[in-house]
Amino acid sequence: MSLRARLLSLDKDVQGEVVLDYYDDGFVVCEGGLIVEVLSADDYFAKMPNGFSYEDLRPHLLVPGFIDNHVHMPQQDIIAGQSSELLDWLDRHAFPAELRYADHDFARIKAANFVDQLLSVGTTCAQVFSTVHEHACESLFVAASAKSMCLVAGKVMMDRNAPVKLLQNAADCRDDIERLVAKWHGRGRLKYALTPRFAVTSSEEQLSHCSDLLASHPDLYVQTHISENLQEIDTVRSLFPQQGDYLEVYEQAGLATTRSTFAHGIHLSEDERKRLFLAGSKIAFCPSSNLFLGSGLLDIESIPDANFSVGSDVGGGTGLSMLHTCAEGFKVAHLAGYEWHPYEALWSITKGNADALGLGNSIGQLRPGFFADMVLLDLDQPRALGNRLEHCENLPDEIFALMFLGDDRSIARTYVAGEVVFDRAEVG
Repeated sequence: MSLRARLLSLDKDVQGEVVLDYYDDGFVVCEGGLIVEVLSADDYFAKMPNGFSYEDLRPHLLVPGFIDNHVHMPQQDIIAGQSSELLDWLDRHAFPAELRYADHDFARIKAANFVDQLLSVGTTCAQVFSTVHEHACESLFVAASAKSMCLVAGKVMMDRNAPVKLLQNAADCRDDIERLVAKWHGRGRLKYALTPRFAVTSSEEQLSHCSDLLASHPDLYVQTHISENLQEIDTVRSLFPQQGDYLEVYEQAGLATTRSTFAHGIHLSEDERKRLFLAGSKIAFCPSSNLFLGSGLLDIESIPDANFSVGSDVGGGTGLSMLHTCAEGFKVAHLAGYEWHPYEALWSITKGNADALGLGNSIGQLRPGFFADMVLLDLDQPRALGNRLEHCENLPDEIFALMFLGDDRSIARTYVAGEVVFDRAEVG
């Protein structure tokens, strides 16, 4: 398969400066689900023998598939659920939504729908919270596997401070996870993440089981939340009075690793930040939900690239689109006096998030040997974006406009492992 389009892929050099790989007229050649060549049109025509065929997608822009490093599958239907703050929002919206996943058929249908929604906004890889139900997590893996999608996911762990029907004995939860890990971790492009929701809903016993599971399976991921909300921090302090701070709760369980993602981290102390960075753990910047729930503004300028990632955090986040997430991220940074360059933003949701998941050698760029996970962008849609682009003077202007004015209509196609898994023309 040979595709002709405008091509854009981003990396960073040793000084941390964004490096562009851009072709105003280029080709991506794919075989067996992988990219085998990326080259200019001139080089392609000079190299290819007579009789070659290709699909001409110009003037569309082809970029690496977007990666969402923090999102909740069961919250797809509660976006824009109004509430005063995080803990109230969980009680009023998130927990009731997750209770519905006890129904096996409902969970199966919703998992497939969630995967399709991700692909429709150009997200080809995500790190996902499922629910406490083993079958719901399995349904998510089944749906992602059917699309050959790269997915990191885990069953939510809660044994206190949530509705009774969402709680599970810590030992039984551990047994469910052992089965899921044995069946799905490392199968195809799927990875398992230990997923204690947050310290508020996990007892010391449950966190100890997490520690044991990680010791038995050191290649597992860890995903949880930390310091999103001031009331949350006070609650953790009362539940774990023996620990010096919020991060220490996770550190004591051995969960601050290079494969750990802590969503939010808005209100971490300076000492917590230093320890988290030293451990090689990642903070997931979730600007859409932080603004929506009034949780606070993360200082992203001070977070090293090696510890930084970005997530939509649906359903506290107000949209699955990583373009929308970047636009919200710019607002957060702008309020803090930091200009988040559009190249930095696009790097963050492609190569940056790939690196955060330890997958930067196989996804996140248009590069030979990488999976052909790609998004074809129609910069003439929606109409407001097309109008704005008539006045853009350079590529950064175009990417900035795409972030703010692009939406699902801008996603012309999504490719996973070289296969078209979403085509806007087919859905109208």
